[in-house]
Amino acid sequence: MELQKIILYYGFAPIADPEAVRLWQKTLCESLGLKGRILISKHGINGTLGGDMSALKKYVRQTKEFTGFKKIDFKWSDGTGQDFPRLRVRTRSELVAFGDPDAVKVDAKGVVGGGKHLKPAQVDALVAERGDEVVFFDGRNAYEAEIGKFKNAIVPDVQTSHDFIAEIESGKYDDIKDKPIVTYCTGGIRCEILSAIMVERGFKEVYQIEGGIVRYGESQGDESLWEGSLYVFDDRMNVNFTDKAKTIGKCENCSGPTSQFRNCANLGCKDLILLCDECAAAEVNLECKPTHTRGRRKESVG
Repeated sequence: MELQKIILYYGFAPIADPEAVRLWQKTLCESLGLKGRILISKHGINGTLGGDMSALKKYVRQTKEFTGFKKIDFKWSDGTGQDFPRLRVRTRSELVAFGDPDAVKVDAKGVVGGGKHLKPAQVDALVAERGDEVVFFDGRNAYEAEIGKFKNAIVPDVQTSHDFIAEIESGKYDDIKDKPIVTYCTGGIRCEILSAIMVERGFKEVYQIEGGIVRYGESQGDESLWEGSLYVFDDRMNVNFTDKAKTIGKCENCSGPTSQFRNCANLGCKDLILLCDECAAAEVNLECKPTHTRGRRKESVG
């Protein structure tokens, strides 16, 4: 069996005909035997795909031939060949569902008015220079941060990206508007939009990590500013960057250490449950409970 890989990527570029791009991408993926999720909007493309390494390399080459997609940063990780049950290629009004398609403006260079991009080493340098003044701001759903986050980061109380605009406008974070803020998310796409929203609403010094947590973890590992595991939107559920990764998650049943989310046993439920192996072995712990409020593997992929 050929080596299996997963790619995570996004690209912001004006697309005049999203449906035509959807049909092209669907046909391309089917011809290569790839599975996963791709979203396309007038703002660009956002996807996660799994399959044979040779097929993914062909996909990358052909996708980069499209005007506007030439500079896409494709992030590679190991796969199993069973990471995605099917292929889904869809058009949406937003690449990430913030609930306001007009919240982001895109030109040939990408998102207009977003935070300044910092490479992983530049993030560490900023913290070394300015210390506790730097604020890390989690751009993901709150449940993702339960198993991994940047040290001392602010984790907004949001269950989906739809909640972010109201959260930012609530006034909760007005006291940090003059501080250097580093936004972060899985692969970077959510922070492209979040940082632009924050800049527009008066946050004066906003940064985003180039390539997201994925690139930071690959570069800096587990001995710098990141701690824990990274939640991912496929059947792996989480990944560690090194064997030195901390386990910061707590089992919902026994409070023991764990980084593993489980699917609720109710087929009609989309909740996730954070359980250790021992507690997950008891079926009663996988049943629906009022405390299970997390959305499971939505369309958000970065």
